[in-house]
Amino acid sequence: NTFTFQSCSEIPALVPHLRVCPQGYTCCTSDMEDTLHLQSKVEFESLVEQTSLDMRTTFVSRHKKFDEFFLELLDTSEKSLNGMFTQTYGKLYIQNSEIFQDLFTELKRYYTGGNVNLEEMLNDFWSKLLERMFQLLNSQYHFTDDYLECVSKYTDQLKPFGDTPRKLKAQVTRAFIAARTFVQGLMVGREVANRVAKVNVAPACVKALTKMLYCPYCRGLPGLKPCHNYCQNVMRGCLANQADLDAEWNLFIGETSRFVTAASGPCCLGLIKESRFSANTFSIAFPAGLRE
Repeated sequence: NTFTFQSCSEIPALVPHLRVCPQGYTCCTSDMEDTLHLQSKVEFESLVEQTSLDMRTTFVSRHKKFDEFFLELLDTSEKSLNGMFTQTYGKLYIQNSEIFQDLFTELKRYYTGGNVNLEEMLNDFWSKLLERMFQLLNSQYHFTDDYLECVSKYTDQLKPFGDTPRKLKAQVTRAFIAARTFVQGLMVGREVANRVAKVNVAPACVKALTKMLYCPYCRGLPGLKPCHNYCQNVMRGCLANQADLDAEWNLFIGETSRFVTAASGPCCLGLIKESRFSANTFSIAFPAGLRE
């Protein structure tokens, strides 16, 4: 139950066994002091959690919005590419569409924190695409796996897709590294805020809080408020562990804010454009002879 001034005895008595508040004539008993001790702890824990609620809610909502936005961007790109290629190449594309499906699957896996090397993954994509197209353009012949592997090894020298692979690799790498770093940063911020909100109140802190907030009740002075410096010193002692995070946390918030500010400007349009695969990017690399 919450302690109030009415909980105190109206007539001060000599109580020699108080452990926190001054001994002598007091309105409190030892049991009342224990109640004050517990109430100080509960109120402080609740105050810390409530104070950080807005910050924690912000991290959760921003992470959710950006994550949904970026994944929707990928889904839209995949559907757009699939629709255009199906219309342009018909069954020929449908029968070989798993190459593109695998590409988007790996991109999503990278974005969501998977162990994917973007450069190697994109190189593998173009190698597989070259092998498949080489077979389609020379369907009258049968090629061994070793022969096709040999063909793919010379992709960089032959440049069958022109400069498209190099440009796409640069764009995708830049966009996805930025997106993944940002969304993971929001996740880290959320987790840190949640952990810090669950403050572990040390016995010395509870004692200091009780003495500052409730001992005046026992002396018949419920309206007595602690001075600013006294209150600040008690809070510093109670939040010493959280204070150790201050410098790193401010650095993290500063970097995150700079990213958000930059992403709100013209470069954000570049990030979106680079994240969204254009079917035209791939179609210029396809020989017209494959179209139905």
